[in-house]
Amino acid sequence: MKERVRALYAEDSPLDADLTKTHFELNAPDFELEVVDTGQACLARLGEEKYDVLLLDNHLPDMDGIDVLKQLAIKEVLLPVVMVTNVGDEALVVQVLRLGAWDYVPKHGDYLRSLPAVLKNAVTEYRALQEQAHAAGRRLRRILYVEHNPVDVDLTLRHFAEVAAHFTLEVARSSEQALALLQEDNVDLVLTDLRMPDMNALDLLREARHCGLAVPFVIITGKGDEGAAAAALKLGAYDYIVKRDNYLTQLPHAIDNAIARSQLAQINRRLQTELAERERAQEENARLLVEVLGERQRLDEIIASVPGLVWEAWGRPDNADQKTNFISNHVERMLGYSVQQWLSTPNFWLTIVHPEDRERAAREAAEFFTTGKGGSSQFRWVAQDGRVVWVEARSTVICDDKGNPVGMRGVTMDITAGKEAERARAHLEEQLRQAQRMEAIGRLAGGVAHDFNNLVTVINGYADLTLMKLEPGHLLSLNVTAIKKAGEQAADLTRQLLAFSRRQLLQPRFLDLNSLITDSAKMLEHLLGEDIELLTILDPELGPVKADAGQMDQVILNLAVNARDAMPQGGKLTLETRNVILDEDYAQQHLSLESGSYVALAITDTGCGMDAETLSRIFEPFFTTKEQGRGTGLGLATVYGIIRQSGGSIWVYSEPGRGTTFKIYLPRIEGPVAESEETRGEPESPGGTEILLVVEDDELVRKLTCEALRHYGYQVLEAANGGEALLACEKLQGPVSLMITDVVMPQMSGRELADRLHQLHPEMRVLYMSGYTDDAVIRHGLSDTAMFFLQKPFTPSALAIKVREVLDR
Repeated sequence: MKERVRALYAEDSPLDADLTKTHFELNAPDFELEVVDTGQACLARLGEEKYDVLLLDNHLPDMDGIDVLKQLAIKEVLLPVVMVTNVGDEALVVQVLRLGAWDYVPKHGDYLRSLPAVLKNAVTEYRALQEQAHAAGRRLRRILYVEHNPVDVDLTLRHFAEVAAHFTLEVARSSEQALALLQEDNVDLVLTDLRMPDMNALDLLREARHCGLAVPFVIITGKGDEGAAAAALKLGAYDYIVKRDNYLTQLPHAIDNAIARSQLAQINRRLQTELAERERAQEENARLLVEVLGERQRLDEIIASVPGLVWEAWGRPDNADQKTNFISNHVERMLGYSVQQWLSTPNFWLTIVHPEDRERAAREAAEFFTTGKGGSSQFRWVAQDGRVVWVEARSTVICDDKGNPVGMRGVTMDITAGKEAERARAHLEEQLRQAQRMEAIGRLAGGVAHDFNNLVTVINGYADLTLMKLEPGHLLSLNVTAIKKAGEQAADLTRQLLAFSRRQLLQPRFLDLNSLITDSAKMLEHLLGEDIELLTILDPELGPVKADAGQMDQVILNLAVNARDAMPQGGKLTLETRNVILDEDYAQQHLSLESGSYVALAITDTGCGMDAETLSRIFEPFFTTKEQGRGTGLGLATVYGIIRQSGGSIWVYSEPGRGTTFKIYLPRIEGPVAESEETRGEPESPGGTEILLVVEDDELVRKLTCEALRHYGYQVLEAANGGEALLACEKLQGPVSLMITDVVMPQMSGRELADRLHQLHPEMRVLYMSGYTDDAVIRHGLSDTAMFFLQKPFTPSALAIKVREVLDR
C-alpha cells in the first residue's frame, strides 16, 4: 500500500478549511490532512506528532505565519513549510522564504487544484535533501580533538574506536597546532577542551571565525564552567558537554547533531544566497522592465509624433490574406478608418487604393517583397469620407532565419499637399511656356505686320491713285479694283496680327461693360440665329473698366461667333458680368494676374467643348479646328491680344461634350463712364495748297505719299531721314504748314526731328504715321498725340482727310 503524506493545515477560516479538506479527500487520496485553527495549536501538534509537511496560512488569530516560522526555528522543528498568502503579499513572500519556508501558494482562482502537487513536491525535495545529509553524516568524518590532558585523550580515542568508528579523531595538543590543522580545510568538526594552556576555547573560536573558518565547534567544559560554555554558544559554537561520569557516551551524538545542524545551516545559507540572488535578479528584471516600459513609452511617443502611418504586416502585400498586425493611431486622423478596421480586415491597405492605382500599387509592393529589398511607392488612397489622399509608402522586408521574406514594415506619408503644389507648379510652368510661346509668336507677328503694312500701303495707295486717273468704265478698272480688294483684305489681316501681338493703337476710355453688352444684344441675336438662346446675367453694381470700346465689341463678337460654330445643333450662350476680388492664392495659380479688384466677363456656351491639346493652342494665330475655308484662325488670337493689351487676362475652361467658358478679367477702375464721342464728318474738300514735308525712310511709301498729296494740290517736300529734312527746311524760304513723318527711323526718330524743326518753324504741325505698334509709339513719346497719328496701311483719301483734319484743327 502506498504511504500516505501527513499534512498539518493551520487555517482559521472554517470555509477555507472545509473547502481544502474536501478537495484533498476527493482529488488527493494519498494525503492525510489535519486542520488546526491557531498558531499555538499548530506548534503543539508539531511537538506531539510527526508530519511530513506543514501548510500554513499567514493570518491566524493568535499569531501570524511569520511568528510560527520563527518558533519552528527556535524549537528546531525540521519539516518543509508551504505558506498560503493573499494576492499582493509579494513582500511577505520574500520574508517567509528568508525564514525557511519551502514554497508559497497565492490564494486566487483555482489555487486548490495546484495545492496537492505543491505539497507533494515540497515533501519529495525535503526528503531527498535529508537523505543527502544523512548519507554525508555517516561517512568517515575527520574530527580535530584539541586536548592537552593525555588521560582524557586516551579515554576519548578508545571510546570512539569502540562506539563511533565513522569518526577519525586527530589530536592537537595546543591551540596553535589546532589553528594550523584547521587551515588545511578538511576538518568536519572541532572538539575542544574549554581550558587550554596557551589559548582557551573561546579565543580559539574567535580566531577561527576571524580566519573565515565556518567549521562547527563542540566545547568540553568542566563543572562550574557553564557560563563560559554559554558564551561559546553565543560566539557560534554548536554545543557543549560537561565533563561528568558519562560524558563520553554523549559525545558521538553531540558531534553527529552538530555536523547535521552545520550541514543544514550551510544548506540554509546556500538557499538564502540563492534567494538573495533570485531577489537581485527579480530587482534587476524589475529595473529592466521599467527601462523597457520607458523605452516602449518613448517609442510610442516617437511613433505618435510621426506625421504618417507606421505599420507592420505579415504575408505577401498582394495576397488577399495579408494580415496587418500593427498600425499607428495617425490612420484615424489621416484617412478616417479605425485601427481595428486595419487589424481585422485582411489586405485592408489594398482595398482602399484608388481603382486607377490599385494594380500598379499591388505590383510594386509585391516586387519589393519578392526581392527582399523594400522600396518606395506613390499611389492614392480613398479616405472614409471620400477624399483622395496621395501617399508615399516606404517599406522594408522582414525575413525569417533562412532569409525568406515573411512580412513588411514601413512608414506611409501623406504627400497630397506636395502633389497639389507639384500640379500647381506644373500648371504655372505650362502657363509660362504658353505665355512665352504667345509672346514669341506675337513678336514675330508684329514684325511681319509692320513690314507688311508698308507693302500694303503701297499696293492699296497706287491702286487708289490708278482708279482716280482711269475713266469710268475703263477696261483696267476691274483689275485695279480686284487688286485694291485683295489689298484691303491683307490690311484686315495685318490689323488682326497687330491686335494679337498687342501692338495696335488703342483709344481706351472708361467703359460700362453692361451697356456694351446690352447695345450688342440685338446684333448678337441676329448673328447667332433662332436655334441658339442668348442669356445675359448682368451685375447691376458692375464697376467700370478702361478699354477701347470698339475693340471690346470685337472681343464679344469674336467669342459669340466661335460659340455659334461650336453649337451647330443649337444651344445656349450666356454672357455674365460681376465684380470680383481675386486673392493672392488665386493670383498665384494664374501667371498673368495680380491680386485685386476686377470686373469679370464670362461667356459660356453649351457646345461640343475642347480637349486639352486644343486648349493649349486655342489662342495661337492661324490655329483653327474648322475645315478649310471656314476661318483664318485669327479670331481668338485677336481676342487674346485685345484683352492682354487692355491690362486684363483671359482664361478658357472646357471639356469635350461639356461646353466652353471664356473668363475675362479686366482691372476695375474708379471713375466716371465716358460719354460717346460725336462722329465728325469728313471735310468738304480734302485738298489744299499748303507746303507739306514728308519724311519716310521706306522709298516706296515715301513716293506714294508724296504723289497722293500732290494729287490733292499740296506742295510737297520729301526727305528720306531727319538730316535731309533739316536741310530741306533750312533752304525753304516760306513756312512749313505740316510735317508728315514716320515714327521710327534710323539715326533720328520722328519725335526728335519734330522737336528740332519746331525751333525753325514753331507754327508747323506734325502728323505721325507708323506701321509699328502702340508700344513703339509710346517708346518714342507719342502717347499724348493719338489724334495726330495715322496708322499704316492707309489709302490716299484717308491720308488727305487726316492731313486736312490736322491743318484745320
